[in-house]
Amino acid sequence: MVPGTLFLVVGPSGAGKDTLINGAQRCLEGDTRFVFARRSVTRPGDAPGDIAMAPSQFEAERRRGAFALSWCAHGLSYGVPRDITKALEEGRSVIANVSRGVIAEARETFPRVRVIHVDAPSALLKQRLAGRRREPADEQEERLHRAMPVEGNDVESLVNDGPVDHAVDAMVRILRRS
Repeated sequence: MVPGTLFLVVGPSGAGKDTLINGAQRCLEGDTRFVFARRSVTRPGDAPGDIAMAPSQFEAERRRGAFALSWCAHGLSYGVPRDITKALEEGRSVIANVSRGVIAEARETFPRVRVIHVDAPSALLKQRLAGRRREPADEQEERLHRAMPVEGNDVESLVNDGPVDHAVDAMVRILRRS
């Protein structure tokens, strides 16, 4: 059996990654070819795809090998569960919201990886960060200036600067081409 594709959804804070993932999940509901990974994070769970964990619990799970990918960003720890490997072995596509910093590790670990780089104009990113009120203004500015290039033959760019349903449709088209 051909292994499934791991779709890494990446991009700057405020680009709308969670919104697009949640929209794609609604569009693909009932299609067993797609699995949407629930990410563990050491903050109160305010995103539908996240599982909130205390830092000590997260570290215990990480040491136990519970995560296929894990990273730290913005003072928080994040992890994608190891059970995605089973879905990939079954030939299913797995969609995961991850840090750009784990792309290289994922490419080395998994046989089929595609990267969906979600972005938006900087003024819109700034507006979105201010609107979600997760961090003070100086931390929002720091996030805006932390650009990390995303390169490779497996990268598709998706600009999320218009109606959400248009960007969700674009993401679903990318996923269905796998």
